[in-house]
Formats: sequence, structure tokens, C-alpha cells
Amino acid sequence: MSAPIHVVRIIDRLNIGGPAKHVSWLSAGLDNQAFHSTLVTGVVPAGEGDMSYFACAAGVEPIVIAEMSRELGLRDIVVVTKLVRLLFKLKPQIVHTHKAKAGAAGRIAAMIYKWLTPSALWLRPRPCRIVHTFHGHIFHSYYGKLKTRLFILIESLLGRFCTDKIITISEQQRREISTILGIRQANKFQVIPLGLDFAELATGKGGLRSEYGIAADEVLIGIVGRLCEVKNHAMFLAAAARVLQQGTKANLETELAAKNKVSSNRLRFVMIGDGHLRQDLEKQAAVLGISDQVIFTGFREDVGSLYADLDIVALTSLNEGTPLTLIEAMSCGRAVVTTEVGGVVDLLGTSGVKHEGFIMWEHGLSVASGNVEGFAQALRFLIEQSEMRRSMGERGQVFVKAQLSKPRLISDIETLYRQLLGMQASVAAVGVRSEV
Repeated sequence: MSAPIHVVRIIDRLNIGGPAKHVSWLSAGLDNQAFHSTLVTGVVPAGEGDMSYFACAAGVEPIVIAEMSRELGLRDIVVVTKLVRLLFKLKPQIVHTHKAKAGAAGRIAAMIYKWLTPSALWLRPRPCRIVHTFHGHIFHSYYGKLKTRLFILIESLLGRFCTDKIITISEQQRREISTILGIRQANKFQVIPLGLDFAELATGKGGLRSEYGIAADEVLIGIVGRLCEVKNHAMFLAAAARVLQQGTKANLETELAAKNKVSSNRLRFVMIGDGHLRQDLEKQAAVLGISDQVIFTGFREDVGSLYADLDIVALTSLNEGTPLTLIEAMSCGRAVVTTEVGGVVDLLGTSGVKHEGFIMWEHGLSVASGNVEGFAQALRFLIEQSEMRRSMGERGQVFVKAQLSKPRLISDIETLYRQLLGMQASVAAVGVRSEV
């Protein structure tokens, strides 16, 4: 039997979010007879939740490079140097990077490792393939114009000259990134959607309602994610205020009562997650006069069990790849209201119907990014339509479980690795396994 293919997987940090779960699942889940995985990561800075526990629970012990952080700086020279030394020690056949910072440092180190060999004199680098996954991107809504242009230039050069395969997690994201980077080679890109471990998500009710005294007949609208600028929680609060304030008008209350709909005093909003903007967001809720109806839970390790307590799951991000929070919500049968960013629309269905301010899809409602009034209208629509929430949730659940499972993700990645190394994969080796 041939030796396993050695894969070195590099990510900048295991902070709270989908990428940390993604790399942990892949590092732990690849067929251990065919692949040997090493996960390399940096340190989670103060103020961000650390998900290193998730990797440990999966049996993954990462190699930590303390200098590897989110921001670019002179110490990146140290990061690249340490990565090059590590690659010479590990001798991988595949180097797979994730996210922007690790994608830059990791791919530069991998290129040095490939070409720093005597055989380079006759144009024969080491047999190592370089793969990069875009979970999201930093090409808008993160930095100023000059810094953004610099990052686009760097990513374009890395994509053209330092990457054998670029993975995007949705077709919409592939189109966007290939256009922004100006990379037209179709063979550079491969769409591999995210996968989800459904066993981690509780099917019964969580403890959120009992913990905060939320009655069963109250409509609970939740948003899950880091409290940082790109998630745009300020928009969620602004939309919540519009829903609540309009709901307190006497004529609307009369109308809602007459139609057996939900009045404003039966609505609650919850923000699950933590981050450096928490105090600012709490102040915003107070200024808007909605503090009594908005709950800040902070970081929760039991977040998977909390979706079942929500009636609607919201996402207001300015920029996303394919957000794991929406996939988790849909897997739990929740209807969603979301901004149209990244690969979000690919999750919502195939046919959208335009309404005033929003678009209705099979699995939820979408709104243009930054459209507070449209988001409020979409929330009102689903608040008043309990049967539609249920049917959207059921359709979304069927879709996610059929298309976005963890075994399918792992199988797709294994197949890609074998193809990159020119191997013929047997059906037994790459077929979708029912269990991982």
C-alpha cells in the first residue's frame, strides 16, 4: 500500500465562525488510510472567541505559529519563514490554505518550498499542489479603497501564479471573485459547497426561551455571529426598532388583532454571539428604545441547540461567503431573512418573487445589503405568516440535508486532492460515505 498523501492545512486563527469548523472537520475527517492531515494555525487575539476547543474535540492538535494574525505586518516575514521550515520538515504533497491572511502567507511559503530545490534549475519543482479556499473575501466592506485595491492585487497575483486550484463555496461567489481578480481560467476554480455536521445540531427545543422567560407564543427573531462591523448588527437593531415601533401604532394593533396576527408586545429579538462592538450595540438598542425586547446572550457553545427556539433567523452581513449560520438555521427548519451577499442567494432557492422591499424565495426572504426598511418589511411579513415560516423551514431543511452534508464535503475534497495529484480514484475510496 502506498504512503498516505500528506496534506498541510493552514488557517490564520480558529476564531468563532464557520471556517474553524470547516478546517476541523476536514483535518479529522479525511480517509486516514489515504491521507495524513496537519493543521497549522495562528493565535486568536483578545476580543475574539476562540474555537480551538472544537478542533481538540474532533481529535485535531494544531501546530500553532504565534506570529500569524489577521492583519498584515512585518512579522509576516517571520510567519512565512516558519511555514517554509515546517513544510520542509513535513514534506506535504498538498498545501491547502483558508482565508485571506493564511492564504497569502501559506501560498508564498508553499511556492518557496516547491521551487527551493536543485531540480528547479531544469524547471522541475517539488511535487506539491497548492489549493486555496475562499470562505468569504475582503474585497469590499472591510477596509478603505487603497488597502482594498492592494489586497485585490495581491490576491490576483497569488491566484495566477501561486495556486493550482481556487475553491469557492458557491457559484455566485465564484463569479464574483473571478471577476474581481480578473482570473478567467475556468480550470483554476472549483465550486465545493460547505458541509454541515447535522449530528451537532439538536432537534428538540433548546433552553433559550426558558432561560430568558420567553413565552411559547412570542415570536423570537435571532441573529447569530461575531459582533463586528462586517456582520452589520446595527442594521438588525434598526430594522427591529422599525418593526416594533410600527407595531405599537394603535391602528396597526387593531389591524393585527383583527387578523389574528402578532402584536408588538409578543415579539422578542436575540443576538447570539460576542465581539468588540457589543457595548456599542447595547447603547444603540437603548437609544432606539428597544432594550427591553432585545437580548444579548454573548458567546454560547450550545448555539447549535438554540436555533430550535427561534422562529426566524436573520443575517444582515455586508460581505459573506456562504454563512454557516444560515445553513445551520435551515437544517433546523428555520425560515431566514437575509441580505443578498456572497453565496447567500444560492441557499435560498431557484425562483424568487419580488415584493415591496424584499424577494421571497423557497427557503426565506432576501433584501439588498443595507436596506433597513426592506429588512423590516421582510421581518414583518414572516412574523405575520406562521404557516409560511413553517413551510419555508421544511423546504430549507430538505435542501440542506440533501446538498450540504459533511460526508459530501469530505468526499469532494478527497476527490479534488486525488485529481490534483493525477491519481485515479476508485469508487470505494471517493464515494459519499454515510458516516464520517
